[in-house]
Amino acid sequence: MTNMHGFMIAAPQSGSGKTTISLAIMAALVRRNLTVAPFKCGPDFIDPSYHRMITGCPSINLDAWMCSVEFVRQTFKTCMTGQKIAVIEGVMGLFDGIGSTSKEGSSAQIAAITGAPVVLVVNARGMAASAAALVKGFAGFDPQISLTGVIFNNVGSDSHAALLKETMATHCPEIICYGCIPRDEALVIPSRHLGLVTAEDNPLSDLFIGKLADIAESYLDMNELSQLQISPPLTLEKQGSSESTPSVKGGAERICIAVARDAAFCFMYEDNLRLLREAGAELSFFSPLSDAALPGNINGIYLPGGYPELYARQLHDNRGMKESIREAVGGDVPVYAECGGFVYLTEGIDESDNQPAADFAGVFQVRCRMLPRRKALGYRQAELTQNSVIGVKGAVVRGHEFHYSEIGTMPPEIERCYQVSRQGIILGVEGFRTRNCFASYIHLHFGSNQEIAATFVAACVD
Repeated sequence: MTNMHGFMIAAPQSGSGKTTISLAIMAALVRRNLTVAPFKCGPDFIDPSYHRMITGCPSINLDAWMCSVEFVRQTFKTCMTGQKIAVIEGVMGLFDGIGSTSKEGSSAQIAAITGAPVVLVVNARGMAASAAALVKGFAGFDPQISLTGVIFNNVGSDSHAALLKETMATHCPEIICYGCIPRDEALVIPSRHLGLVTAEDNPLSDLFIGKLADIAESYLDMNELSQLQISPPLTLEKQGSSESTPSVKGGAERICIAVARDAAFCFMYEDNLRLLREAGAELSFFSPLSDAALPGNINGIYLPGGYPELYARQLHDNRGMKESIREAVGGDVPVYAECGGFVYLTEGIDESDNQPAADFAGVFQVRCRMLPRRKALGYRQAELTQNSVIGVKGAVVRGHEFHYSEIGTMPPEIERCYQVSRQGIILGVEGFRTRNCFASYIHLHFGSNQEIAATFVAACVD
């Protein structure tokens, strides 16, 4: 991994401007005709959709809680083949993970695994010399992390910028100040309860992307940033789940899996798609919003998460697609659905505040409702208590859960196939199966157990 260029954009805390500055840097690098390999720390789906819009390349999630250290390292190495510049957007604060003492799940852990130098984005509103103290503290906190520089955001004036640079030169001369970004409310990206509005709902205009690139070129030392190099990564103890090599089944037989992908169903890990392909599947993308039926000659269906509630009426009205889904399940076509895809397989969403009622596919005889408060958030580990289309009894899988909906009481004849836990605490049973259809609120990362993809593809062969 020598002579690879790239860096991580991290911050002391959420809300510092990591996403906007990451996008601005990506836009400027693309304008320079450089190939950007975008990455996102953690389980988020929305930031990567903006990365892809700016760079034209899929953004890969790097998460060493859901996946093993070796899987993350190899994924990063594979994605960095060729002349590319890695831009890794961090998550939360640099050292914030799943606990108070461990780096697990943190941006710092990913920086150590990949060997990426860290550029810290600091919200400098109302700060002067204290900014240097904050940066110095972060730089000395963990010797495994190379904090190479800082970008100050929300800078009030030229004199404020000069003061920040002077205090860094005086107190932290070894840390480069790559620039100061002025306050600009026009650069704020809209948000909703699950984070930023998705790129599908809020496509960035060429004018906006151009302005992002202008900001980076005008206020940041893009020459120095583009020359930052990835160091040889540290050898860390393996964590996470199985690293077994998936057994490809099906031989020369064409195995086609239909994957829902549109504005309502856009939350999926790119590695999941890659692992399905490596297990022998061809992927055929379709839209439950606009297509009249499933693609023809398919062997399986993958319904990822998203925002079906925002498109409830359109999904309700597309009777052809709902009937096509029901016929596939009735014909024992293997189906894997998660979160929004799971909701789409229920009878529908009940009316609530600002949410009209809508009827969905009706595979599971239960209805959902949207809640004013978040129902679930966080990492999940699940042990399969039954064989299913994604794994055998006893298999352990990992993922993330984040939703504002809840289902009613699932009929008792529907099998429960997961025992779910969070940091060792048993949360209950989940993972619902009817015929060959398996659905859950948990967004699985197939890299957490690489038999998931192989098992699902094998189920599509049988």
